[in-house]
Amino acid sequence: MSISKKYHIFLNISFLFIILSCFLLNTTTTTHLGRSSISHFLSSSHPFNCTNECCGGPHGLKGHKPNYSHLRSEDLYGPQGYIDYLYIFYCICGKWPVLGYLLLSLWLLVLFYLLGNTASVYFCSSLESLSSILNLSPTMAGVTLLSLGNGAPDVLSSIVSFMGPGSTGDVGLNSVLGGAFFVSSVIVGIISILVAPRGISIEKRSFVRDVCFFIIALSSLLVTLIIGRVVIWGAVAFTSIYIVYVVVVYAMDLRRMEDVETAPVNVDSLFPTDGNFFHCGSPELGYLSTPLLADTDKEPNLTPREASESDGDRRVITRCFVFNSYYFGCFLRFMELPLYLPRRLTIPVVCEERWSKPFAVISVTLAPVLLAALWNSQTADMGLKAGLLIYLTGGLVGMLLGVLAFFTTDRCGPPKRFLLVWLAGGFLMSVIWTYIIAVELVALMASIGDVLGISPSILGLTVLAWGNSVGDLIANVAMSLKDGPDGAQIAISGCYAGPIFNTLVGLGLSLIFSSWRAYPSSIPLSKDTSLFMTVGFLVGGLLWAVVVLPKRGMKLDRVLGSGLLAIYFCFLSLRLGQNIWAPLTNF
Repeated sequence: MSISKKYHIFLNISFLFIILSCFLLNTTTTTHLGRSSISHFLSSSHPFNCTNECCGGPHGLKGHKPNYSHLRSEDLYGPQGYIDYLYIFYCICGKWPVLGYLLLSLWLLVLFYLLGNTASVYFCSSLESLSSILNLSPTMAGVTLLSLGNGAPDVLSSIVSFMGPGSTGDVGLNSVLGGAFFVSSVIVGIISILVAPRGISIEKRSFVRDVCFFIIALSSLLVTLIIGRVVIWGAVAFTSIYIVYVVVVYAMDLRRMEDVETAPVNVDSLFPTDGNFFHCGSPELGYLSTPLLADTDKEPNLTPREASESDGDRRVITRCFVFNSYYFGCFLRFMELPLYLPRRLTIPVVCEERWSKPFAVISVTLAPVLLAALWNSQTADMGLKAGLLIYLTGGLVGMLLGVLAFFTTDRCGPPKRFLLVWLAGGFLMSVIWTYIIAVELVALMASIGDVLGISPSILGLTVLAWGNSVGDLIANVAMSLKDGPDGAQIAISGCYAGPIFNTLVGLGLSLIFSSWRAYPSSIPLSKDTSLFMTVGFLVGGLLWAVVVLPKRGMKLDRVLGSGLLAIYFCFLSLRLGQNIWAPLTNF
């Protein structure tokens, strides 16, 4: 099995282990307490008067550690996600804290995987098809749809952190800024160090443009944080900076295309003389030219009887091997279903490679039901009749869409008619799933912070930011090492264009939605003074790059990379030391 497949199976097994452990522990707790606890930790509106002795009772602190009742008494709004993790940790796993830590850690890995996998497999697939239909140039697709696909987890995590009741966006601000700092410093630093022996240079105009816009975005955010409040028009103005950035990128792209069209053509470059004119750039072709299971050893000469016996043995061994491989493959496919099937059954997928008419019909049928369930979960004061009416409406709409999909699609390939509607549906449902996972991830991060006594802003700055940036780290580093100067150029550009999008659009939309709910009043922003330190160090890293690179001929080298890594780890040490020192001084 490939490493990716092993990782998927491990996460699915972890998911099943979490479900089974919670069920068994809940059964034990129910036996002692005489009441059901499943509805308790799956509800976001339950009272906080837990009487289980494992939770510490209603008396605040027990053994100098916060317990469930104490933490919930300080949380006026209750759990923000769909699962009450504090209840699971203190009341269900109260006697086994190690198991509680294990369950939360595994569930954190599962959520990170779901967030990234949903964005890459479903979200980006819809965006790629939309880009083809809209006939966007590669540059425009990169700064719009590609940035949206890569930044979807950060954007939705930021929106979720701002939309909570009474929230000032601590987790969202630290997550977006922490991710931007990690990508623009650590990833750029690693790429610079790894490609330094090759002497690769990058384009100066694009680099200076991206860094300058990034500094403008951070300066605008810094002014907003200093003011401490924001109105809807200020939020719209902040987000509009990204529109200006897209216009500038488009204008430079047009200018570059004009220069290419007017430039003289080098005939020698069109007809290489190295004898490899018909060589295909795909590395897979070389491997497919020889059998995968080629046997280089010659078989010994056998008598007819020995040959017959040998062929019989081979047939038996081959039959057993195929039999075992078939059932083992079925088992592996079955183990991948828990995390795969719920999304596949609710997100329409119309790409050629993954098209399936049964899945398409089922997905458009169940998607409205999922939307109805999400709508009901977001409205706490909705009555029973109104909730049933929403479910009934979602079910009827789903049945109608399912019938239409059944009679208007073919089994052999994706639909040709109403393709834009299908892509829009897939895009919408992938956004919905990303939103659901982001809600749960932010709630889990807050609960882990309560359990460990760590500020949620620190978790957003480190764990959440790193988790959302791991994909950028792997993809950009691999691209810079594999594809030469062009790959390094694309990777470096992505390391700045992505954070610009996350900062302006992610935080901008969060501010717009929050201020729209409070209109015409303004909304308060986080009073976390460490945000100023984050912005300051982030701008310092950008200035280091924009000064060092031009002086060294725009070549990526160890001086640039070492400086960026030193700036990031210096900031991280100060930030973590500040978080450790503050409780000691208060004590």
